[in-house]
Amino acid sequence: MKWLKGIAVALVVIFALFYMISRPEDAANVVQGALGAVVSATESVGRFFSSLAS
Repeated sequence: MKWLKGIAVALVVIFALFYMISRPEDAANVVQGALGAVVSATESVGRFFSSLAS
């Protein structure tokens, strides 16, 4: 099973590199969107705990 996980990780890395090389603008937009989602989720959790405290 370890070899299957290794192959899957390698395929994901190869696909990501291919995507970054062939469409760098789109890859940058994907990363910005993902980071924006993480920031938004973090802010939401912070607001939740702030509302619990008050």
